[in-house]
Amino acid sequence: TPIPGATNQCNTGSLQCCNSVYESQSQNGALLASLAGVNVQDVTGLIGGNCSPLSVVGVGSGSKCSQAPVCCENNSYSGLVVVGCSPVN
Repeated sequence: TPIPGATNQCNTGSLQCCNSVYESQSQNGALLASLAGVNVQDVTGLIGGNCSPLSVVGVGSGSKCSQAPVCCENNSYSGLVVVGCSPVN
């Protein structure tokens, strides 16, 4: 099932595979942002936790991201949190 708002490519930022993804204004998103010292009021899009880079070649061709592939706007905090993300199919 396609994810609402998802795209098939990452034109800006970096492609990440995250173990958890939350809306930036949700309780979990705010908690994750605060742990990384990020002001959630400055964040748009999704917040990903425990993320690792994913190669563009891997998307849609048997990639090993079994969780949540997202495209994030080059924001990494503490190596564990990415912000400004949007879902990728």
